[in-house]
Amino acid sequence: MDYHGKKFKAISNSSNGEITEETIFEYVQSGRILTCEYSGGNIVKGHLLGYVDDAGKIDMRYHQIDSEGVIKTGICHSNPEIMENGKIRLHEDWRWTSGDHSTGQSTLEEI
Repeated sequence: MDYHGKKFKAISNSSNGEITEETIFEYVQSGRILTCEYSGGNIVKGHLLGYVDDAGKIDMRYHQIDSEGVIKTGICHSNPEIMENGKIRLHEDWRWTSGDHSTGQSTLEEI
C-alpha cells in the first residue's frame, strides 16, 4: 500500500488522545519508510516515523508539541481498510510513551 502524498484527518479518538478532526496528517512514503507532519487543533506540530509492511499496516513512533508547549511521545500501530469510495481508513491502537503511558484508539480517514 502506498501512502505517499495522502492526507488524513481524525474521525474518532479516545478521550485521553489529543488529535481532533482539526488535525491534518500529511504522509510521505519512500519504499517501506513512512514519515508524516501533522498539526491542527491543540497540536502545534507533530511528526511520525513508521514502517509499512506488505499488508499496509504501519508500525510508527510519534512526537508532538501542543499549544501549551508540552512535548509528548508515543507508539502507534495502524491497520488500513479500503472504504467503498476507494479511500483509506486507518484503525489505530496507540500508547503514550511519555506522561501517563495510557493507551487508546483512533480512526483516521483519507481526505
